[in-house]
Amino acid sequence: GLHRRLHSQVTGSEKYRFDDRVAVVTGAGRGLGRSYAHLLGRLGAKVVVNDFGGSIDGIGGDVDPARAVAKEIEEAGGEAVADASDVSTEAGGRNPIELAIATYGRVDIVINNAGITRPMGLPDVDIDNIERILAVHVKGAFNTIRAAWPHLVSQGYGRVVNTSSIAMFGSVDNLGYATAKSAMIGMARSMSASAKDLDIKVNVIAPNALTRMATGSPSKGLNELREQRSASAPVGMEPELVAPMVGYLAHQDCNVSGEVYIAGGGRFAHMFVGMTEGYLPDRPEDVTINDVANHLAEIKDPSGYYVPTSLADSARRYMAHR
Repeated sequence: GLHRRLHSQVTGSEKYRFDDRVAVVTGAGRGLGRSYAHLLGRLGAKVVVNDFGGSIDGIGGDVDPARAVAKEIEEAGGEAVADASDVSTEAGGRNPIELAIATYGRVDIVINNAGITRPMGLPDVDIDNIERILAVHVKGAFNTIRAAWPHLVSQGYGRVVNTSSIAMFGSVDNLGYATAKSAMIGMARSMSASAKDLDIKVNVIAPNALTRMATGSPSKGLNELREQRSASAPVGMEPELVAPMVGYLAHQDCNVSGEVYIAGGGRFAHMFVGMTEGYLPDRPEDVTINDVANHLAEIKDPSGYYVPTSLADSARRYMAHR
């Protein structure tokens, strides 16, 4: 199938390899994380396969998914070790990083893919729902990166890939998930700035694939979901189609940082936050609500928009008239 075709495409002929690099991939026991771990493993990386092994809503834990993927990578000729830590805890976030150091002597790549989903929106969503989702997605990503950061800084090199989602554009029945995924952008931009002149790149992937989480049910797999789809529905939503974008962001030749990319379904795109030139009145001190309302179309006009590169750049551009 697709997995075998992709394997044949990269074996021995791929320019972008990861020899002597060590990667930690969270949530790598299934779906997207598994596809990332397999790609890196086939291309020479030593991989720490982290997966808590719980259900899609974060219940339970099982080391078997991580062990299975590590074994698959080894059987394909790669090197991998399994870790079943819960990265939402500080100690759990440290564990896969420390395992990489203890087993392979370094860490170069951190891919934060672990996540849970507990679909719920207003008015029913409660703070427990929000906190549990943020704990895995936001705190989980922070915990692994914070543990890896001193190693990345000391070697002056690192690649970090965090995970967002188009859910951030508004998910009516999954408020916590959408909130967590939008947080990934500010986190990546700030971490990228913290790297300063070091060759540490921090980027974000927004994957578009059908996985166990995307179906919203632990029992539904990709094949079952395919059977439910109409004949005219788009195909090619396998996680493996996201992996090349993540592979680029994890590679030493990656020359972007603090950016967001969408991948999957056969398409690759750049997602960004832009600002319009807006409305600039002659006498701002005299502006009324009525003036704002009357100029709303000008405020929203996207022609001439710009994409800030940093907080300072955003402030400079916005206040350029002063």
